[in-house]
Amino acid sequence: MESKEELQRKNTNDKPMRFPFDLIFNQIQRKKLVKGNNERFQVKQLFKGFERNNIKAEKKENDEQKNEKNGESKSKESNTEEKINLHEAEWKHVSEFMQKYGKKAESQTINLNNCSLTETDLKELGLHIPSLPDIEEIDLSWNNLIGGSINLLTPHLHNVIKLRVLCLSNCSLTPCDISALGETLEHIPYLEVLDLSWNSDVSGNLSKVAQRLSPLCKLKALNLTECDLQEIDGESLAQAFRKMAQLEVLDLSLNKRLGCIMNQLVVELKNCSSLKVLNLHSTGLQQDSIQYLSAIFQFWPNLRVLDLSSNKEAGGGFRETAARLTTFKNLEQLDIHQCCLSQEDVTSLTQVIPLLSSLEVLDISSNKRVGVSPEHLFSRLRFLQKLKSLVVSNCNLKEKSFAALAEATGYLLNLKILDLSWNKCVGGKLRLLFDTLISATDLQNLVLSSCNLVTQDLVVLASTAQAGHLENLQQLDIAYNDTIFDDGWTLFFESFHALKNIVELDVSLRPASQRSCGQWFPHLLSSLPKLHTLKELSMQRWLLSPAERQQLSHIIMNNNITIIYD
Repeated sequence: MESKEELQRKNTNDKPMRFPFDLIFNQIQRKKLVKGNNERFQVKQLFKGFERNNIKAEKKENDEQKNEKNGESKSKESNTEEKINLHEAEWKHVSEFMQKYGKKAESQTINLNNCSLTETDLKELGLHIPSLPDIEEIDLSWNNLIGGSINLLTPHLHNVIKLRVLCLSNCSLTPCDISALGETLEHIPYLEVLDLSWNSDVSGNLSKVAQRLSPLCKLKALNLTECDLQEIDGESLAQAFRKMAQLEVLDLSLNKRLGCIMNQLVVELKNCSSLKVLNLHSTGLQQDSIQYLSAIFQFWPNLRVLDLSSNKEAGGGFRETAARLTTFKNLEQLDIHQCCLSQEDVTSLTQVIPLLSSLEVLDISSNKRVGVSPEHLFSRLRFLQKLKSLVVSNCNLKEKSFAALAEATGYLLNLKILDLSWNKCVGGKLRLLFDTLISATDLQNLVLSSCNLVTQDLVVLASTAQAGHLENLQQLDIAYNDTIFDDGWTLFFESFHALKNIVELDVSLRPASQRSCGQWFPHLLSSLPKLHTLKELSMQRWLLSPAERQQLSHIIMNNNITIIYD
């Protein structure tokens, strides 16, 4: 094995290492070598000064001057070495602190996410921060025991002016914490990401942060998920948007009162012309607030992700909004699930869908009108050539709309995720889907739970797998299909090994059901050792005998598979 010194010599032309400990170690070695050479030279000169025979006065004076210079040089080197030793000791303390939480010390990142930190820990962390002037990211999220003690940390953040990312999600921040944080923001000129999500006391106190933002603010991402924002916070947020010309990601999800003040927010939101991601999931948007919002779509030419989901009172507000979606030439993700879309909304979307040519993710699930509308909406999906994920769960699909959807999948060659769960009409008609789905060779996740599948559907699924058309499938969910008889399960598990890359499989029964595994269990046992990628099998509510449980336990031990059963 090569020594550390040999590796260092081989990498002398490489870029500097990221961790300062190695840099300091190399400096110490070089300083020791220089120091040793200088000391030998100084001793030799020193003894020359004491020669008693044939020494001229001029020579003696020159030697003394040299000794003075060498003495100064020695003193400087000694001071430098002391500083290096001090830095090495400080870094050792930092490393030991991080190791307590199973983390590795890094020169640019402090990641103590979900480490059960206490007030004492936060105080100790604050003492270490001055030793890490190059820190760019600090993540203390999901440490709810540090609420009320952030003021022990914030004064030390003045020493890390390079800080770009600060995450304090779910830290039980108090109003005093928020005030202390606001005072600190003035001293962090390069902050780009601020995450205060899941802190309910932000409610009514957002102004303590928003008003402290610099007019030259460089913030690119702001996360205020479920902070219970009120009307007064909306006013502060609107004022802050004026300073956020570089904002790219805005997450205001799960703040259910925002819909009432959306007209106030959009006046300033249009200043955020760099916006790429907007998440307004479950924010109480109504018909009029959706329309207010869509009126400024033109100011966000770079938008990539738009989430308006779980706003049940927004139905009827998409008639004009749908048409305005075409403003987003590069829109990649659109999530409007559970928005109670009206018939007029669906009709408008049908006209717009073909124009969203960059769309990769579409979620229109839990909108009942989608399934009973004319099949043209699903026929138009064929124009979304880049589509990778399609979620139409619980859309009340009918025979015609399902047939149109099945046909459209034949054109979606990049499809990786397809979720048709909770659409009862799929049962008995799965062949319609697989006759065209074989073109989507990249399919990785197929969700068919609670679709009233029957034995014939599993025969189709098994034959498709045997033909190699589902070779890349990684997740398969066929749970809650109690309508499948034992012979259907047997045929499926006989072919189960053909899913060579399967990682997760769910065949659980409905919560109120219980059945014996019966004749298909031996086929399951014979397939499991052949599936080297399988990590999780969920088979809840299937009744297992003591012998069958023992056989499964043996499989778990030998194949590292997590099996979930009752």
